[in-house]
Amino acid sequence: MELIKCDGIKKSFGEVDVLKEINFSIKKNESIGLVGNNGAGKTTLANIIFGKIKSDKGNIHKYIKNINIGYLAQSTSYKLNTNNFLDNVLVKNENPNEILKFTSNLGLDKVHMWNKERFKGLSGGEKTKLALANVWASKPDLLILDEPTNHMDFKGVEWLIEELKKFKKAILIISHDRYFLDKSVKRIIELEEGKINDYDGNYSYYREEKKRRYENKLHLFNVEKKKQEKIELEITKLKNWSEKAHRDSTKKASKLGNMIGAKEHFRKKAKKRDNQIKSKIKKLEKMKEESIEKPKEEQSINFGFYIPKNRGQRVIEAKSINKGYKDNKLFKDSSFYIKSGERIGLFGANGCGKTTLIKIILENEKLDSGDIWVSPSINIGYLSQELNDLNEEITTLELLESIDKLNTLARTLFANMGFDREMLKRPIKNLSLGERTRIKLATLILKRKDFLILDEPTNHLDLHSREKLEKALLDYKGTILVVSHDRYLLEKLCDKMLVFESNKIKRYERGFKGYKNKTKHDNLDLANELMIIENKITDILGKINDFLPEDEEYKRLDNEFKELIKQKKELKSNI
Repeated sequence: MELIKCDGIKKSFGEVDVLKEINFSIKKNESIGLVGNNGAGKTTLANIIFGKIKSDKGNIHKYIKNINIGYLAQSTSYKLNTNNFLDNVLVKNENPNEILKFTSNLGLDKVHMWNKERFKGLSGGEKTKLALANVWASKPDLLILDEPTNHMDFKGVEWLIEELKKFKKAILIISHDRYFLDKSVKRIIELEEGKINDYDGNYSYYREEKKRRYENKLHLFNVEKKKQEKIELEITKLKNWSEKAHRDSTKKASKLGNMIGAKEHFRKKAKKRDNQIKSKIKKLEKMKEESIEKPKEEQSINFGFYIPKNRGQRVIEAKSINKGYKDNKLFKDSSFYIKSGERIGLFGANGCGKTTLIKIILENEKLDSGDIWVSPSINIGYLSQELNDLNEEITTLELLESIDKLNTLARTLFANMGFDREMLKRPIKNLSLGERTRIKLATLILKRKDFLILDEPTNHLDLHSREKLEKALLDYKGTILVVSHDRYLLEKLCDKMLVFESNKIKRYERGFKGYKNKTKHDNLDLANELMIIENKITDILGKINDFLPEDEEYKRLDNEFKELIKQKKELKSNI
């Protein structure tokens, strides 16, 4: 049953037509992802559906009287303080306990006990969570979420995904988070050049299907172009024949002594050619009028933009990267990202390329191919396995004071990392490798590095020192990329993983423990089955281009393709 229908929606801002002709419906219990490039009009369309702004033309049909639409706007900017949240939200809301339950699930405990100063210091993520809890508790018939995972930590994202699965009303989500869309929606609506493209499936299906549609349109365009070229060639031949027939009507009739009917015979022949030419030209003109346009290739995106230091924003983006040495291929066709504030474990067998990847990020090595973008706004600190870049002649205290004064924050850090007064006074050359490791880590943190790359940081450390290191890193609020064979450190510290598998770098969202708990069935059987399905998909894509959409074989292949995509989607959700 339809809940809302957009009928011919148009919207312009000045001379820019943002929405040209929007037609689609939202059904009850339907989960939809709204995607498109920046500036495509996604938020504008959401505001029109919500009723915040009006369209220039078209109508929004609502099939429920007094429909309740809950809208979480992008980058929640309203001011939150004790009075407006406790009085205007908790007190006036019919379900204050529901709000408190949601905020607790999102990691915000005892909100009703927060004071004014606590509300003043809210982060963007906390504001988003409070706003989301308020919208959710209103029990809307349609829930519109505009970039809900921006600034949200992984726990909040996972909770939101699970809650959306249980939500029995309609959902419209605007998001650039591919993982989130794959897990939370079953239909994708794409805004492109002011119009709608509709896809039944999650984000991964949408990407596959969009590629297939492009290739199909390109095939049809090329077939049509060849037909037009064939007719143009036929017209050229007919014109040559017509000109010859006209010449013959004069010359040959003259040679035959102007016999009765000779001239008329050649004139009829010429006229027949002329009529054929007119028919072909008319056919060609009609074909051109009805022909499809050449499909546009997807825009190539350059990620060289400035990113502010907000948690949740991407600071590294790798796209189809490849690296090897002679016959040793370290990794190939690998794509991944790292967000600000994440703690990433870099995991793989010895010699797989972990240290090489770090050198590439630090611009000390070059890729064979592909692109890796590192935000110019991040300040990277690197702890290598080698500790030979410290001045061994000075004391630990002299080194640390040259970086920062011994304020309360620094003293707390030193205590957490096991520094005592006696150690601070000793020359660095007299320190053990474990002590030097802790010194190096302290210098990185005191230099206010917002991205730490740590290559085997627990090497040379005893158990007590490892515990101190773990506490310091858990308290650290920046981004961490760590290479370690210390399983306990990885389990305790890392909430995401970059894993080297089969000469590829793969990102895992469940942390080290989640990655290691994957069964042999997950890793082997499902992977093999997925490979077989992908091979079948490739085979169909190669065959389908030989047929037109109205052909029976095309329809059969198309149905088989859709079934395989469905199977692929189900397998991927289990891997």
